[in-house]
Amino acid sequence: MQRRDFLRWAAASAPLTLNATRLWSAPQAMPARFLLVFLRGGYDAANLLVPHGSPLYYESRPNIAIARPGTSANAALPVDAQWGLAPALTDRIFPLFQRGQVAFVPFAGTDDTSRSHFETQDRIELGHGAQGVRDYGSGFMNRLAAAVGGTDADKLSALSFTDQLPLVFRGSEAIANQSLRDIGKSGVSDKQAQLIASMYANTKLAGAVSDGFEVRKEITREMASEEKAANRNAITTRGFATEARRIARLMRERVHLGFVDVGGWDTHVGEGGATGTLANRLGELGQGLSVFAEEMGPLWDSTVVVVLSEFGRTFRENGNRGTDHGHGSVYWVMGGSVRGGCVAGEQQAISTGTLFQNRDYPVLNEYRAVLGGLFTRMYGLDGKRVGQVFPGTMPKDIGLI
Repeated sequence: MQRRDFLRWAAASAPLTLNATRLWSAPQAMPARFLLVFLRGGYDAANLLVPHGSPLYYESRPNIAIARPGTSANAALPVDAQWGLAPALTDRIFPLFQRGQVAFVPFAGTDDTSRSHFETQDRIELGHGAQGVRDYGSGFMNRLAAAVGGTDADKLSALSFTDQLPLVFRGSEAIANQSLRDIGKSGVSDKQAQLIASMYANTKLAGAVSDGFEVRKEITREMASEEKAANRNAITTRGFATEARRIARLMRERVHLGFVDVGGWDTHVGEGGATGTLANRLGELGQGLSVFAEEMGPLWDSTVVVVLSEFGRTFRENGNRGTDHGHGSVYWVMGGSVRGGCVAGEQQAISTGTLFQNRDYPVLNEYRAVLGGLFTRMYGLDGKRVGQVFPGTMPKDIGLI
């Protein structure tokens, strides 16, 4: 659906708030809004939720580890004896965490072990296990819309904030999408670069300026193909920070189920630690999420946001001071009524003996079970309807709602 089609859809759609009590009925007051934020590229969860209680973390990351809480200005923010939070989230997410509105679920992910962006992204969006038959015409959020929707006259309102309808929203339910792809692109085009270089022609800085732009073009050529493929046209973190307020307004007014993907997390080279590439992106993501929470106003208390990625990254840094494709990740669960301020789900000590294949976080909290547990609590779904959303899955209630 293109922008003009979305506007036509929005104008024709009746407000859904009158039916909210029945549509979102559950044993107790439950969230009425759900937003899934998909970080495409496989973000480095170990430098988001820092396992400072593990000596192996510091042995494995001599250049990119984040210092233990209290040891330096750029140290991890204190969470508990084992975990800390990236200092890039000091101003935005950590205050929400302290208010009990954010929780983190480590050792989370899928049973897919391909370490392929495409295989694992598809698997998550479709909502099938590694042994399940893939139906590319049926994504789990489309099935969720069907499971919690009402009659044809008052269907659940859902919207994908993406350029094209993603797998997660494909299916029998009619789902709209609105493109945000053009927001937050690089600020200097090739034409602008040539103009800037011409301004410095015949000056002492001419060589430096020209060389700088040439290096930029070379790096861009080398990295663009893989990064673009992994991102699947997702907006940047800066784009998300810019657009978060508009996303919140739409969800506040009429959208109950939302999806947005954010790219730029494939950090093979020069990832950084407390500062640098990953920290900058986490800071922009945190800014966008906090703006979203603020703009939701009173409805933040009836909203749940889940942030996930297709996989985590290697526990050890590579030779380029980055990290490679891994397995287990860390999920974020946010909302005004979330029982946060904690690290939730099944956990274990981190050592060489507990790493998956001696290189990655294991998956102890399978994503379908975790999301199935959240949806059970949010919407009062019975086992049959959870099975419609995630076939063959037993919901896992980790106590966050």
